[in-house]
Amino acid sequence: MPAAADRPESWPVHDVECIWKGAAPFSVRRDLVSVPGHPDETFGRLVLEHPGAVIILAVDEQERALVLHQYRHPAAMRFVELPAGLLDVAGEDPVRAARRELQEEGLILAGEWTHLLTTYSSPGLSSERLAYFLARDLSPAADRGGFEPAHEEADMTLDWVPVDDLLEGVREGRITDGPTAQAVLAYALWHR
Repeated sequence: MPAAADRPESWPVHDVECIWKGAAPFSVRRDLVSVPGHPDETFGRLVLEHPGAVIILAVDEQERALVLHQYRHPAAMRFVELPAGLLDVAGEDPVRAARRELQEEGLILAGEWTHLLTTYSSPGLSSERLAYFLARDLSPAADRGGFEPAHEEADMTLDWVPVDDLLEGVREGRITDGPTAQAVLAYALWHR
């Protein structure tokens, strides 16, 4: 295995305490962990269990990307974001989830899908794994596929922004949503 590659590894877990579990597909647990070979030296780690998500960079033939303007309460900000959604359907293929989310949030269908990258959002705290896709060959969707926006999603607005403007916004710190920045930067690398 190359030195510049992540690799699976699991340290001994001696106890697991459920801290929170609700209706959302998230939960928080506290693991009592030890370094391999030192079972008497335990320490606690909080883990946000997350089903994972998909992020879609939908780019049209004019090199414009579909963006959402959405309020996010924890940050008290209205962010420029890309269509995205949880992998909250058991066993759902990430590309299928991406297709669904693009239709639900953006009213767009795509004929061409390319995987850009996969990252963990905050591996020191969360199991959330994000799969990023480039969607091309775009066409309007007739409906949202049964999705009814509620709460913050009911307030989000859509816009088409040149990808170069998004890249500049990321570089200048005007666009700070992590998944949006990662998708735009990955596309810039992929596209060159």
